[in-house]
Amino acid sequence: MQVPSSEDLRSTPPRSPSIRLGPTPTPIQSHRQSFTESLRGHPPSPRATRQPSLSQAQLQELLNNPPTAGTSDARFSERDWQTVGVGELCDPADLRFVEFDTGIEDATNVLINSGAHVLLVRHHKNERAAYATYDYRDLTQYLLFATGQLQPDEEHFPIFTSLAKKAQAGHTIPLRDAKSLGNKEPFMTLPSTANLMHAIEVFGGGVHRLVVVEEGTDNVVGILSQLRLVKFLWENGRNFPIIDRLYSSTIKDLGIGSQQLISINGDKALKEALTLMDNEGLTSLAVVDNQSNVVGNISTVDVRLLTKSSSAPLLDNTCIHFVSVILSTRGMNDGKDSFPVFHINPYSTLAHTVAKLVATKAHRMWVTDSPSPSLSATPAPPIISQPSVSHPPSHLASLPQSNPPFQHLSNTPSVSASALPGANMSGQLAGVVSLTDILNLFAKASGLHPTDPDQRRRQRRRSSSSSFVRGSLDSARSSNLDVSGGGGKR
Repeated sequence: MQVPSSEDLRSTPPRSPSIRLGPTPTPIQSHRQSFTESLRGHPPSPRATRQPSLSQAQLQELLNNPPTAGTSDARFSERDWQTVGVGELCDPADLRFVEFDTGIEDATNVLINSGAHVLLVRHHKNERAAYATYDYRDLTQYLLFATGQLQPDEEHFPIFTSLAKKAQAGHTIPLRDAKSLGNKEPFMTLPSTANLMHAIEVFGGGVHRLVVVEEGTDNVVGILSQLRLVKFLWENGRNFPIIDRLYSSTIKDLGIGSQQLISINGDKALKEALTLMDNEGLTSLAVVDNQSNVVGNISTVDVRLLTKSSSAPLLDNTCIHFVSVILSTRGMNDGKDSFPVFHINPYSTLAHTVAKLVATKAHRMWVTDSPSPSLSATPAPPIISQPSVSHPPSHLASLPQSNPPFQHLSNTPSVSASALPGANMSGQLAGVVSLTDILNLFAKASGLHPTDPDQRRRQRRRSSSSSFVRGSLDSARSSNLDVSGGGGKR
């Protein structure tokens, strides 16, 4: 697939500063409008016009007994897994490039329409090197900025003001400027000849992806993610006995996962959830009912449903309403119903957990205890204190709007968090197991010494708390991993 160049992407005529980020995989098909135009109502669920592809009992059975590991790749049979190069797990077809001068709307269109989870950012369209990335976490932060949910500290107020003035004047905001809002994910590279030991050690420390380059050059040949590596180790586990023997142990016995829980009550506004995710450096957030039963999940990838101008009112509607939109959209696109929650319990085996992660392509599984009654009492506060939503100065509170103004979704029926079907199926939120936790376990079992992932999580929170941290994009290569001496530096 040919990657659109920044010249091609910039060939469209200038548009208003409101976000109009092109077609998204939503059930709503309409012309492109300004970000603040009306959403007439949320799309009807596909369940209203067809029978579920699987009964609820069948869905629960699938969750309780996920598929076993697939057929191993013959290329890696009988090989010492420590000799497998990271380049062997990469596919150059996954690469999508944009330039620093590409407008954020055009870059977002490429991100969504290509199906990629991340774009590589380069200076010129003819080069194969990359110096930064653009993903859904960056998009989430920009949407919060554009809708007035972020407030800069005093140091970064000039950056905020400059971007806002550009938007209000109808100027295109290039990625170079948008990235000044903050870098959510460290940009790290590994040479394609580096073995999996290095990748596992780095991923076990909390890094989510690595850019793989040709040995001795900056030319990118692939991207290796945590999920891709976990999937590879799962499908080829019998070739890696050090890791394979861990699969039969339970989550409780292995002592993995975090009990430092961050969640949000389903009756809270979606904008509060996105702000919380941005402040805490999270890629997903558990949605709970009044009794702390897990009833849904919101991830940064789901913000692709908010890039359409008519979706603006969703930000003021509830989290549980947005979960219903997510599930309805998946049903439309996939032609089948989507189960709302994927969870495990402390006595689930590691094999059970990894199988669910691979099957659902999720980055974490919520650990739940036995279900508790889901009462329809007055909505309880979330498990942790919710941050108040900060608003920028008045002259930035809203970007230019089209007439007529949008119809607020307050009249749209929205089920309460306590009444959502399935609220009593998952159980109370007790912990979370992420891909980082699993790869940290694999690294330690292999005699490696990964960085404490909690330390990196704290660093992400500190980076997010200031809202705007300007980093030098040109110096991003200083974060590269040097494995020429058999070790890495972070």
